[in-house]
Amino acid sequence: EGFGRLTLGSALPTVKLRMARRTHRPDTRSPEARPARTPARATEPLPPVPDRHPALLLVALAVAVLVVLSVTHATYDPDLWQHLLVGRFVWEQHRFPTAQLWTWPTWGQPEVNYAWGFEALLWPFWKLGGLTGIYAWRWLATLAVFALVWAGARRMGAKGFVPLVVIALLAMVYRGRSQARPETVAVILLAAELLLLEARRHGARIHALWLVPIAWAWANTHITYWLFFVVLGTHALASLLPPRRAGAPPARDLWVAGLAAAAVSFVNPFGWRTLWQPFEFWLVWRHEPIYATIGEMGPVNWSVHLRDGLPLVLALWPLLALARVRRHGLDRVEVATCVFFTALLAVGQRFTAVYAVVAALYLSRDLSEWARGARLPGVLAGTWARAALALAACLLLTLPAMRDPGYPVRTYVPGDWMPIGAADFIARHGLRGRMYNDRFDQGGYLAFRLWPDRDRLPFMGIHQEGTRELRAAYVAAQQSEAGWRALERLYRLDLLVLKRDDGPATGALGAVQRDTAWARVFGDDAALVYVRRDGPFARLAAESAYAAVPAAAESLPAMGARLLADRAFRTDVVRELAREVAGSPHPGRALEL
Repeated sequence: EGFGRLTLGSALPTVKLRMARRTHRPDTRSPEARPARTPARATEPLPPVPDRHPALLLVALAVAVLVVLSVTHATYDPDLWQHLLVGRFVWEQHRFPTAQLWTWPTWGQPEVNYAWGFEALLWPFWKLGGLTGIYAWRWLATLAVFALVWAGARRMGAKGFVPLVVIALLAMVYRGRSQARPETVAVILLAAELLLLEARRHGARIHALWLVPIAWAWANTHITYWLFFVVLGTHALASLLPPRRAGAPPARDLWVAGLAAAAVSFVNPFGWRTLWQPFEFWLVWRHEPIYATIGEMGPVNWSVHLRDGLPLVLALWPLLALARVRRHGLDRVEVATCVFFTALLAVGQRFTAVYAVVAALYLSRDLSEWARGARLPGVLAGTWARAALALAACLLLTLPAMRDPGYPVRTYVPGDWMPIGAADFIARHGLRGRMYNDRFDQGGYLAFRLWPDRDRLPFMGIHQEGTRELRAAYVAAQQSEAGWRALERLYRLDLLVLKRDDGPATGALGAVQRDTAWARVFGDDAALVYVRRDGPFARLAAESAYAAVPAAAESLPAMGARLLADRAFRTDVVRELAREVAGSPHPGRALEL
């Protein structure tokens, strides 16, 4: 109306009136006869991203780089070295390790090794590449598990960039369990099982018997094989409950696959004893004091996960699963899986990795469905703009974890964790006899370096080898001097490898430091080596015993006070510290002093 008045004026008054009338005339046509209106671009639902769009491939590559960097941190897992030793045995001896050959007190006794399959797979990586080969295992295993998660999410309908953002976030949660250990095979098998089951549930023509090889491989690589049957049982029970989707595969196939998987799991070098181990641990072993000292069997350390987003995932997954009920109805499989794996995480932090893998799959699907209806401004609605937004989200979500000083991006073995220098010293001086190591987590490395000589093996390795009575005596020796004296008399020890700590000297270290029958002949950041003064190494004890520098940190203040008053003592301290620096590749403590 204003346009008519402004441009035509009084020359065409009838046009002005006609325009005004048309503006206010209601449209009486039926909705079907009305022309379709094109909504503004700012309110259009986002168009799907083509599967092979360069932007999608670019974001996938960036996420793969993030995943690799996230697991490129210290190789600190003490179990690695004994796993390598068993893998070497399998390849060199061409037989299964059915006897305990890694520690001397129970050498030769029958042993059940649930991880022999993983150990046989890992050894060639070390053989060909050393430490770089170990990192190659970690990179490939992590990429494999999240590639399977991505494939499973896409089968469930999660297309576009959202699954990649979810994977980047959950990789930060996963990385704390990314050491080269049997668990890295178990999570790959878990992701493969979920992929097959969810693809089958969403219409793919996949026979359920393809699950059977996964069960067999799992039973021969990790003690968590029982999770296979939990996941399969969840899908099988859900498929029996109404309403059933038209064209859904028969539930009978899953039950048949479960029976076949249970039967094939007995095909392992140790038979039913392998399958009994997780139940034996839960019913018997976990009540022993020695297992209470294993950190990964304790509850989740939430201070470690404040940076990696685990609390966010724990809150977000159930909320999205419940919100999805309004749009698509109840997904019984997802809800049951969420409840079970969340409860499993509450049992102990050793289940962090399996939780991350399962959560990544369902979060990808749920968030993708939510984002599919999102409306972005026109400038962000393009594929490349959304790719840039996804990359920004990945960086924003992973930056706090990637900047965590506890996970520096480096390839190395911490020198204050493994007794590398102690093993070098023992090998260099040909020390043999009844060795005692007060930390079983250091026993795996000692066995890896000094095997197969039976008289150079540690007292206890990573699997707490021995009888229940032996394990109890071992713990008592660490807790009190009386416990140490009892174990020393029982086993008549010749050689000690003790962990160097900054805390109070209790148990073996405190007793040995006060016992003139023992001489310290080596020390570095990780371990101390003692020999008997009147034993087969009497000459080494006389020539190399440390007399001025104490082994226990609690004795350093007394040494410092004496240094101020005794010049000759100061000379002895400097000489011993210089010898400690020269004798090990990890002398940080001596350099600091």
